[in-house]
Amino acid sequence: MKPIDFTDLKTIVEINSWTGNKEGVDLSGQTMKNWLKPLGFNVEVFQRENVGNHLLFTTPQQNNAPKILLLGHLDTVFPPGIFEDFSEDDEWVYGPGTCDMKGGNFVALSALRNLHQQHGQICNIDVLLVSDEETGSDDSKFVTRQIAHQYSACIDFEAAGPDHEVVVGRKGVATYKIGLTGVAAHAGNNYHLGKNANLAAAKLLIALDELTNISQGTTVNVGKIKGGISTNTISPHAELMVEARFTQSEEQQRVLGAIPELIHQHGIEGVTANIEGGLQRDVMTPTPEQRALLEKITAILGYELKTEQRGGVSDANIMAGAGVPTLDGFGPFGDGDHTEHERASKSSFERRIKEVTAILGHYNLGQ
Repeated sequence: MKPIDFTDLKTIVEINSWTGNKEGVDLSGQTMKNWLKPLGFNVEVFQRENVGNHLLFTTPQQNNAPKILLLGHLDTVFPPGIFEDFSEDDEWVYGPGTCDMKGGNFVALSALRNLHQQHGQICNIDVLLVSDEETGSDDSKFVTRQIAHQYSACIDFEAAGPDHEVVVGRKGVATYKIGLTGVAAHAGNNYHLGKNANLAAAKLLIALDELTNISQGTTVNVGKIKGGISTNTISPHAELMVEARFTQSEEQQRVLGAIPELIHQHGIEGVTANIEGGLQRDVMTPTPEQRALLEKITAILGYELKTEQRGGVSDANIMAGAGVPTLDGFGPFGDGDHTEHERASKSSFERRIKEVTAILGHYNLGQ
């Protein structure tokens, strides 16, 4: 096999596309547009003011054949000036996004180029590139959910496992900000007149923590708490930042139902509570439909892909939550992601590009 030319990967890696850098994220997206449009893709741009634009690339659907969505994100976690260079040696490529997930986008691009070269026209394959995955997809998740019904399958290009495992399950996550409002009073002279928001927060922290069920893979964590004015003042306000994670749909429903009810049960008369936030990404669990997709891929490749479940989340959660059979981890294997030591394996790129080319060739033929 001809060695892979990583010039295009270098180009996008060296564009700073920190989620907060809209200009850089949009430049990265424009670069992908410049490469995908010559392959026959049309592009729909979801214009945004505060984050980068989301991009949906589409091809014709032939004879109601099954359509597959390739899912990726344009953003990385590194602000300008932190980690922006690309380098390589015989075994690895190094740089921001080489495995998370500009490397994954490069796998998808390379496979689509192979497909175009082999068949001349690409059909039944769309690509969605979002701009805010690293900060929770708070904007793009609505786009992803909106288009999900159009697809019979989805593969996401987050990094592969160390033995090229694909991901069949991910924890779901919900985040909340809970505000508590009490009544200030002098702690020495008028203690009895105060309504202590800090005390309500302490009791609520314990109650929230008790929603955790480790045996079921459910955790509820109050990761940050603040409140009060001074040691001699009954606290008039407090705030809790809460994250919940779950591995089962039933547990997701239990926790999402319990938290909004629980915030009013802190037991401190005169302290009121309000809550912001909610479900960020649905739990992703193995399903019979997903198993059928894996078996289809096994038949195409001639061997079975190893699988794993991960505690972290991705946009695959959103597609899976919308009922679309979804597999994740089709990017290259790498490590050091979210650090200045991020890298990806060159041999892994070779394997993944070959596999994805074969899978997409099947869909391109309407099979």
